[in-house]
Amino acid sequence: MDKWWRNAVIYEVYPRSFADSDGDGEGDLAGVRAHLPYLRDLGVDAIWLTPFYPSPMADGGYDVADYRDVDPRFGTLDSFDEMLAQAHALGIRVIVDIVPNHSSSAHPWFVEALASPPGSPARDRYIFSDTTNDWRSVFGGPAWAQVPDGQHYLHLFDPGQPDFNWRNPQVRAEFESVLRFWLDRGVDGFRIDVAHGLIKAVGLPSLGPDDGTSSVVPYQDQDEVHEIYRDWRRILDSYPGDRIAVAEAWVSDPSRLSLYVVADELHQAFNFDFLQAPWDGPALRHTIDRCIAAADAVGAPTTWVLSNHDVRRQVTRLGSLDRARAAILLMLALPGSAYLYQGEELGLPEVLDLPPHARQDPVWKRSGGTELGRDGCRVPMPWSGDTPPFGFSPNGASWLPAPASWATLTAQAQAADPRSTLSLYRDAIRLRRAGNATGPLQWLDSAPEVLHFRRPGGLSCLVNLSGAPLPVPDGTGERVLASAPLVDGALAVDSAAWFID
Repeated sequence: MDKWWRNAVIYEVYPRSFADSDGDGEGDLAGVRAHLPYLRDLGVDAIWLTPFYPSPMADGGYDVADYRDVDPRFGTLDSFDEMLAQAHALGIRVIVDIVPNHSSSAHPWFVEALASPPGSPARDRYIFSDTTNDWRSVFGGPAWAQVPDGQHYLHLFDPGQPDFNWRNPQVRAEFESVLRFWLDRGVDGFRIDVAHGLIKAVGLPSLGPDDGTSSVVPYQDQDEVHEIYRDWRRILDSYPGDRIAVAEAWVSDPSRLSLYVVADELHQAFNFDFLQAPWDGPALRHTIDRCIAAADAVGAPTTWVLSNHDVRRQVTRLGSLDRARAAILLMLALPGSAYLYQGEELGLPEVLDLPPHARQDPVWKRSGGTELGRDGCRVPMPWSGDTPPFGFSPNGASWLPAPASWATLTAQAQAADPRSTLSLYRDAIRLRRAGNATGPLQWLDSAPEVLHFRRPGGLSCLVNLSGAPLPVPDGTGERVLASAPLVDGALAVDSAAWFID
């Protein structure tokens, strides 16, 4: 029997924006617990929680000050344990985020490093240097910040997120201990933030001219990083219950990504090539084939993803709700595991017109307001009611404002509508779990702007990316689900349907 994670549907929960139980305007673990029945009814196998640890929130919690506790804004360790127990009682596994590339500048280790002299053991846990190079922060500007004694420290993200030195054995031992802390509490696995970035090239070489001639980046995807994940896999395998780890690894090619999921390393790695593929038949087919082939070469499942808390919501990114609905049927029909981001099942668009004073993303701040950043996909979930924030908070508080136009998109408004996007997700996950979407993908004859494939379990998927309605081919089988109504037996433009033999 396959391991659960090889075909799982996993739902990302961004706790700050999921559900607020205490009226402070920020979501919390009690809010997650209260809505676990909704996730059970959606049909997901597991949830992934983004960071809930103590943090100054310089980067939405990805600047961790204490890896073994819960930030008071989200609750306590007791409320985490209660949420975890309730999830398990409902048959939902729980994956938590781990942030090993960097800590918060408020972490005790970094506070100690700043109070210690250059060359000290405390500074060696991070990357300090007397000189700088041309490395740039992901959030804009130089990747180096100077401290009063003249040295500089590396921060590939915000200055409040100093990078660890993963060649220091204390760092490696600390994170192995952190893994065991959460595994002992009963978590089912980890999503590894910036999994490709832990090891930096020896000597911190410069990037050199940006002339497009090299895909090698000295702070990304260094071969040494795989030693770390082999050690982590041994820890995961030492616990019962099939615990897993999934890599957030932005790498240059599917063949490089597959190295993270060889048999003795991680279980899954997000497939960002699929997320970034244009809405184009040949491009999507090429991406799907490359990614499946790379994963098959090492005996791993492909891990599909269309959205997350770092990218523009798929309704807006793809250009329409019709395309987003078709895309989810495509993704859920593919072999492998699939990750969903909260709110996509409601068909939420990106909120592009947040007021400047409300925006908190460091991308917005460090770009001087020239880049919108990621706040638009983090607007709190609309649960019920006719006015913002739509049941997110018991007293109407919300850390980011929701648009009034979401009144028709709430979970309550969609729950009983068989044509809603929420119903489409529920039906697709139910049919997927019924066992018809098994075995490898087999492409069927079709025009270039049509994707048509079959799974040996009996399910076939037809996606129309052309500019005209598509007659359903003879012998396709019984239609069991469609992202849009068929007209005179033809599949509408930018729609998809499932059929069973």
